[in-house]
Amino acid sequence: MTDRTPREDRSPAAGESKISDVTSMRSGTADVSSQQVLQRVVFPRSEDPLDVRPLYIDEPASLDSAATVVSRRRLLVPAHRKISLASYFNAFPASYWKRWTKVDEVVLRLKVKGAGRLDVYRSKANGDSVHLQGTPVDSEGWTSLEFRVSLTPFEDGGWIWFDLFTNDVPLEIDEAAWTTDVPLPKQQVVIGTTTMRPADCVLALQTLGEDPQVMEVVQRVVVADQGPQKIRDTEGFDEAARRIGDKLHVIEQDNIGGSGGFGRVMYEGIYNSDADQVMVIDDDIALEPDGVLRANAFARAATNPVIVGGQMLNLQARSRLHTMGEVVDLGQGIWRAAPGAVTDHDFAKKPLRKTTKLHQRIHSTYNGWWMCLFPREVIERTGLPLPLFIKHDDSEYSLRAGERGYPTVTLPGAAIWHMPWTDKNDATDWTAYFHTRNRLILAALHSPDVVKNNIIKQGLKLTLRHLLSMEYSTVAVQQKALEDFMAGPEGLFDSLRTALPEVRELRKDYDDAKTLPSAREFPPPSANPIMAEGLLKPPVNPAVIAARASKALLHNLKEPAKDAGERPQLNVPAASARWFLLGNLDSATVSNADGSGVAFRRRDPEEFRRLGMRAMANYRRLGQEWSRLCAVYRAALPELTSPESWKQVFDQK
Repeated sequence: MTDRTPREDRSPAAGESKISDVTSMRSGTADVSSQQVLQRVVFPRSEDPLDVRPLYIDEPASLDSAATVVSRRRLLVPAHRKISLASYFNAFPASYWKRWTKVDEVVLRLKVKGAGRLDVYRSKANGDSVHLQGTPVDSEGWTSLEFRVSLTPFEDGGWIWFDLFTNDVPLEIDEAAWTTDVPLPKQQVVIGTTTMRPADCVLALQTLGEDPQVMEVVQRVVVADQGPQKIRDTEGFDEAARRIGDKLHVIEQDNIGGSGGFGRVMYEGIYNSDADQVMVIDDDIALEPDGVLRANAFARAATNPVIVGGQMLNLQARSRLHTMGEVVDLGQGIWRAAPGAVTDHDFAKKPLRKTTKLHQRIHSTYNGWWMCLFPREVIERTGLPLPLFIKHDDSEYSLRAGERGYPTVTLPGAAIWHMPWTDKNDATDWTAYFHTRNRLILAALHSPDVVKNNIIKQGLKLTLRHLLSMEYSTVAVQQKALEDFMAGPEGLFDSLRTALPEVRELRKDYDDAKTLPSAREFPPPSANPIMAEGLLKPPVNPAVIAARASKALLHNLKEPAKDAGERPQLNVPAASARWFLLGNLDSATVSNADGSGVAFRRRDPEEFRRLGMRAMANYRRLGQEWSRLCAVYRAALPELTSPESWKQVFDQK
């Protein structure tokens, strides 16, 4: 019997009792329309590497026990096997649908052929598994099945999935999907990206265009092409254009950063189309096309408009979930992992069913724009991004939308693969300017006044760490960022075109900003590497930290050894490039975070003093002027985010 009781009439006292697990099963069901599909069950693409498989199928590790992926929607389970679809992409994240949407019952629909058994399970927020319903299968031809599962017990967390078991006959499934009988509006989406890396972008576009059902919900694909090499001239573009057809719109414009590129996508989606949704994606990603359908369905089913964000998987270790959800810490003016969120989780080592923390629902307050969907109403009422070039444009936007009643939901199973920021130098290279300036702008607009004290304290501490690490270019661009922030918001639109060239010009004469392919380009190090072992242990006790910092500070005020400028004392890998080691050296080669090269850092006492004094003066001034600056930036916000202001930027040639 099917439960049709409205959600609000169901007893909250049901809790975890069996009565809350209202399920039913029947066979011979009819096909459903694509508008009723919440989440398709999909399998790896033929182009995908083997290490993505644990994201789709939970199966024995040995290949002779593996299921056969017949197609993106069809799976063959050999005889005498048991596999589970309690996987990242194929389990249904029920708690998110319970919390944010009008769906109160999900229907698993699929076709089966062969013999075996199918069992449906759910999990609790604590990770415990509960068997819901099951049935033997014995059919020579395709038979349709459906399982109805109430979403009543999923307020705090939990997933739904199914397992397959065979005896001496194989079992196939096809066209499985988590669906609803709730009428959902048909809504199309404008998908857009901005690119400086056209080769990467072409691959993402090809993947996007390969699935007809995905393209059914896509009204337009917008590419804001901002690079010196145009995407139209890139190998593979013709194939991408063939797949997407006349829905592809390439707009060539100056490099005005991620905020300018994504701002153009939003502008085109809202003011030059009648689409109900706009989705932005990064260009340097590997795409799971079904994520588009899932985000689109979630937004259509939401009880009130929400921003739907996708999670990030690690492009360099494809079975790993890099970030599950993030928040902006307003007291610090910076993003971080959401409370309870799992980071850098490897599904190949520990599947969903065996990872307790993955079953609780995570509350995010923003989602990075590697993949993020916005209902039309959200953009119309919130405005366009701030002209920040890169960094913090996404986090500020979610905060601004949240203040207008539009929360951000980071939806499991809607995800892309992207290189994690832990493998980038963006805390120390030219992007340090935008990190610093834009964090201050975000805090001025949205944080309580107490953030000023935290920013000053952290800023001075960070400055000292960079100076002790001989990262003089980083400190220089951070100080420029402070000074530009204190100059006010009037020049922000102009800075879209001027800030990056200015920062690159500023960095070009600093040794730590000059990179060569390898340490072999320099003389061999002069110091015994054993010396580094005693300096590498991080100080933890505050007294020890203070003592080691004082020693390093005194060392940096002295003249360096005469030969240190020509010959590095040590070759230091990126993971060991910490202040408590480098602060005791006169020179070193230091590797990039991605291992692509090294910089020869040389200690300079005069630059150490000059930048240190400049930083102290700037942070003192920041504390004095903080309240005034907050008022100035808040007053300028409507103009900075208006379509009229952005149109003037887009029209500039």
